[in-house]
Amino acid sequence: MKRVLITGAGGYVGRQALEPLRRRGFEVIAPRHAELDLLDPVATSQAVAGFRATHLLHLAWYVEHGQFWAAPENETWVGASLHLLQAFSAAGGRRAVMAGTCAEYDWSTGNCEEGAPLVPATLYGRCKNALREQAQAWCAKHGVSFAWGRVFHSYGPHEPPARLVASVIRALLRGEDARTSHGRQRRDFLHVADLADAFAALLDSEVVGAVNLASGEAVTQAQVAGEVARQLGAPQRLKLGALPAAPGDPPSLETRAGRLRKEVGWRPGYDLPRGIADTIDWWRRHLQTPTQGPHP
Repeated sequence: MKRVLITGAGGYVGRQALEPLRRRGFEVIAPRHAELDLLDPVATSQAVAGFRATHLLHLAWYVEHGQFWAAPENETWVGASLHLLQAFSAAGGRRAVMAGTCAEYDWSTGNCEEGAPLVPATLYGRCKNALREQAQAWCAKHGVSFAWGRVFHSYGPHEPPARLVASVIRALLRGEDARTSHGRQRRDFLHVADLADAFAALLDSEVVGAVNLASGEAVTQAQVAGEVARQLGAPQRLKLGALPAAPGDPPSLETRAGRLRKEVGWRPGYDLPRGIADTIDWWRRHLQTPTQGPHP
């Protein structure tokens, strides 16, 4: 029996991972905060001992939009995550996958291929990278199979509303102009359902070490925003260049996602038009406007 403990199961990525894990034959343990408080080490040890999971998919972290890059909570979560891993191993756990980030790479070069230099410029990136190093060493010493899924740029249902895709959709659905930066930044975008499925595939594999979880095909932010505007029939209301680019915003962050494709054997199910259409449909049903409550 494959029994997976998933943390962050109610979050943006975690809620999408439950069904892919079940399809792969996992019995899924998705505790709520009251059942597993990861910031309480004693409670974590007791809860994890009772779960008796064979696999661990650790997605929980401090993710307050716009705040997480420099938040001191990042350091707290390094310790909490290591304690979780140790408790999981003590309870007989055999394989663990944790969520990393493309922010571990040296963004000054734009090279985000596996094996590229790791020079994180933010506290978030440094803490994620420190967790990876410590967790990987600990697992090697204690015989736990360990993989690290580096997340790139995702979008889709439940995305924070201030992020690119969500903000453009929300503005255009409300009949407002969608104001963005110049949009020349090249990024690797992946629908969140695909991201969650990639995590499930990685967990169900025997691949160890760091793996980029990405589409492998970068596009410009202008292309992404333009696809939203095209599908909503409002290209004239997309205002590229109306906002300044973020300070230090790298021109390109790209990867071929080689290990994910060749070793894990995974490819995305959504192309950009289909992914944008799915996201627009979700926001149509959930967007709240000043004159109208949420759609059913």
